[in-house]
Amino acid sequence: MGLLESISTPGDLAGLTDEQLETLASEIRDFLVATCARTGGHLGPNLGVVELTMAIHRVFESPKDRVVFDTGHQAYVHKLLTGRREGFEKLRQEGGLSGYPSQAESEHDIVENSHASTALSYADGLAKAYAIREEDRHVVAVIGDGALTGGMAWEALNNIAVARGSKLVIVVNDNGRSYTPTIGGLANALTSLRTNPRYEQILEAVKKRLNAVKGIGPVTYDALHAMKRGLKDALAPQGLFEDLGLKYVGPVDGHDRAAMEHVLAQAKRFNGPVIVHALTRKGFGYDAAERHEADQFHSPGPFDVDSGLEVPKGRIWTDVFADEIVHIGQRRKDVVGITAAMVHPVGLHHFQARFPERTFDVGIAEQHAATSAAGLAMGGLHPVVAVYATFLNRAFDQVLMDCALHRCGVTFVLDRSGVTGDDGASHNGMWDMSILQVVPGLRLAAPRDATRLRELLNEAVEVEDAPTVVRFPKGPPPEDIPAVGKAGGADVLVRNGTKDVLIVAVGSMATTAVEVADRLVAQGIGVTVVDPRWVKPVDPAIVQLAREHKLVVSVEDNGKVGGCGAVLLQTLNEAGVTTPFRLHGIPQAFLEHAKRAAILERIGLTPQALALSIVEDITASTAAESLLESDQPL
Repeated sequence: MGLLESISTPGDLAGLTDEQLETLASEIRDFLVATCARTGGHLGPNLGVVELTMAIHRVFESPKDRVVFDTGHQAYVHKLLTGRREGFEKLRQEGGLSGYPSQAESEHDIVENSHASTALSYADGLAKAYAIREEDRHVVAVIGDGALTGGMAWEALNNIAVARGSKLVIVVNDNGRSYTPTIGGLANALTSLRTNPRYEQILEAVKKRLNAVKGIGPVTYDALHAMKRGLKDALAPQGLFEDLGLKYVGPVDGHDRAAMEHVLAQAKRFNGPVIVHALTRKGFGYDAAERHEADQFHSPGPFDVDSGLEVPKGRIWTDVFADEIVHIGQRRKDVVGITAAMVHPVGLHHFQARFPERTFDVGIAEQHAATSAAGLAMGGLHPVVAVYATFLNRAFDQVLMDCALHRCGVTFVLDRSGVTGDDGASHNGMWDMSILQVVPGLRLAAPRDATRLRELLNEAVEVEDAPTVVRFPKGPPPEDIPAVGKAGGADVLVRNGTKDVLIVAVGSMATTAVEVADRLVAQGIGVTVVDPRWVKPVDPAIVQLAREHKLVVSVEDNGKVGGCGAVLLQTLNEAGVTTPFRLHGIPQAFLEHAKRAAILERIGLTPQALALSIVEDITASTAAESLLESDQPL
């Protein structure tokens, strides 16, 4: 049995020798590579934090001391050290471990929101709460892998700096190697001095005494203070943090466990917030990951361990966008691309390669991306902002007040909309079509297939007096579904038999709706299926179609509350259309992780479930009509 199998709690690390700890680190890396090769997952970030995480759990006492990860995908090693090794067999699969911290899994997890740049705010509140309650508990916030590019992190730092009694240790996992490690005895001595609780007391005493000496006292203190600052800034890049009033330790080699333990112990002794700057390498210890140019195996799918080659995924929605935006960029010199630290995941890498001067990666800063796009539009360009659907939630105010209010021609492209599955509740893109409904003037498109994605993207970038949105799901697009007719700007996909049921199919649910129609027609029920293409605003032609049918059914991969179906129902009511209406969408709940198909089946968005529901509605409606015609009491 290896050492890893013997670790069930962080306390099990305490009695291990240095040699055993090195062996354990190696076993953890081998385990992560083997696991992610089968299941996929965030391999690169976790290979980079093995020693760092071990050091944290040897210095601090989880769960008494709280460890908050930002971003949460850095927590695989933490999970292994807190007794969840066996759960990795089904990592990110239904019934298995989440790819992020999870309160349901362990008492060692407290924050499970996997959106970036939030950990420092959580940690600030936790540490203040423990101070007010006079509880002797530390909070460790692990932030990195790009999360410090988010403005929310700096808002938190601004407040943490004044929380003097806060027992908060901020570990900056710097895997971008922005700084050179400080080495040598003098640097170590300064680090020890700066983290000594008496350090500030001594400085204050010296300041008071020198300032009390008339004439030369204040001048002498200022000169000594300037020399101290100059020496420290020459040895370590602490100026920015210390200007905020935060103690800074580092840089330290994040792969040197003993060094990490040493500085963490020093930080723990300091009575106030401390920043520990750890330098790590993403993918460390696995050659294929370290050599991977795009993202050091940030989040690969299943792959071959020996070669590092991923199992081919086939063509996905993102690839269609990636190709089309390049074609648009060749035709339109005014089109520019913006993303938030996701050039490759959202498919802007080809555009960036072709038009580097017209591509802007703003880091994990969706709010800035949206308002910067508004500025670009005001300057005569047409920005295309590509992000995951779930991350646009963070920039709602900027979309509303900065883009829409100013009638800016900005196109937002939302990848991974609807149910995404594997990454759990925070990554399902099920909110965008609800929150965007309230934005005046905004136009929202949901393509049903690859051809419609190309068409709608081209239509979107032609709109110069309002923001536009084009959203599409995760995975491969379906086969193209040709239209059999038009109704206003909408495509009619099925027109079969009498006008019994009108199915309004939003975006990727069109394929499902066509299959539902086949099942209904087989039972003698007349069906019309329409794809609105542009779901906001509601096309008047759909209102007229609803008036002509006996039952209207809307189907969308968005939350039911405030989504396309809800707005369509409101529109029909305002137009005096009394046709019975059934709304199908995602329930307003945080969905447990599983494959997209499994979740859709669970929530009833499959052809079989929808057809059965519609047949029951039609049967009940027919029975009620027959009863009324027979003059029998209901």
